Amino acid sequence: MRDLATHPAARGLGDDAAVLEVGGETLVLTHDTLVQSVHVRTDEDPADIAWKLVAVNLSDLAAKGAVPLGLLVSHALGAGDERFVEGLREVLAAHDAPLLGGDTVGGMAKRAWGCTAIGRASHAPVPDRRGARPGDAIHVTGELGRAMLGMEERGSGSANDLAYRRPTPLLAEGQALAPHVSAMMDVSDGLLLDCWRMAEASGTCFELDSRSFPVAEPARKDACVRWGDDYQLLFTAPEGASLPVLATRIGVVRPKEAALLVIDGETIQNSDGLGYSHRA
Repeated sequence: MRDLATHPAARGLGDDAAVLEVGGETLVLTHDTLVQSVHVRTDEDPADIAWKLVAVNLSDLAAKGAVPLGLLVSHALGAGDERFVEGLREVLAAHDAPLLGGDTVGGMAKRAWGCTAIGRASHAPVPDRRGARPGDAIHVTGELGRAMLGMEERGSGSANDLAYRRPTPLLAEGQALAPHVSAMMDVSDGLLLDCWRMAEASGTCFELDSRSFPVAEPARKDACVRWGDDYQLLFTAPEGASLPVLATRIGVVRPKEAALLVIDGETIQNSDGLGYSHRA
């Protein structure tokens, strides 16, 4: 579909959101879909599905430094509809994001849920995953791997459990970072894979130091940076820049030569196995 997305707002389908100038305002629009047994378990509480559906879209707005204006939600009818509505009510209230509309549909063999999030840019230019420049430092917020641990602790009520079932989009952090970054995206499919994607989009090479990766369980560092579902912010900024949020420097942007990703001096030849693949 990339050939069809010729409008400048689409950013060549190379970013996490569309950026549309309308009447003196800059709108940020994003859409994500969750599919049963692909993105969420078949035994997942529908309230948690509703929360995650909204949160992952708000996370894309966070990566653009956007302020949420509203949401459109599509819901596949079935068991637990009341719980879905309850979870939706909770996540909308938590992030002050109004529900503006959407759709419901029945008769689906495998249930799916979609959400479109609409936001207003808080800074221009709006951060883009294509903006990393050679010499920039690479940073990531938070600790990686909490969602992975949370799936193992599902239902316990622990911080890891909540990181998996009810992730928190980093809206305030994204808005604070927007004036300072050269590129930014959220970590949804694993740190390594998303570094590969940002490097590819920017036409650069990301050189990473694995010793600096901030992970929730050091003994399983490799799994923590590949599993995904963290929704932390991955960004690049000029070396030595004063940052308004806590983040860990994990590497440096280099000019692209033969490789998109280098980890501890080792050239990574392709993206296979770096993170979660939607084609798997």
